[in-house]
Amino acid sequence: MEYDDILSIVKIRIIKAKETIEDARLALESNRFRNALNRIYYAIFYMISALSVKNGYSTSKHKQLMGWFIKNFVSTGKIDTVFSNIYKRAFDRRQESDYDDVLEFDKVQVELHFKDMLSFVTEIEKLIEQK
Repeated sequence: MEYDDILSIVKIRIIKAKETIEDARLALESNRFRNALNRIYYAIFYMISALSVKNGYSTSKHKQLMGWFIKNFVSTGKIDTVFSNIYKRAFDRRQESDYDDVLEFDKVQVELHFKDMLSFVTEIEKLIEQK
């Protein structure tokens, strides 16, 4: 794949992440916590996906992408472990919100996840802009 093509894909995925942040914000404001948690995770997923493409890696598998990120950025010290924890929590909450019919979420809890996601996305965007 050519460099310009890679940059285009990276930009598209960043745009998807930012649109998804807005979706999460709207869901949170509407007290649709399950939907908000789903969108919070996907904002992170799209941003990590952009980072991976920029670095020559691509997968549609969520766990593989997380493993790639931890191996190449957390384990190497390029990014603080707090960000892998945010990523893992977002993944777990998304799983719970999508598949656990009886689990309830409260606004304060989801707002915390939203705030964490915003700091995560900001940090990953800095990594993407490097090089």
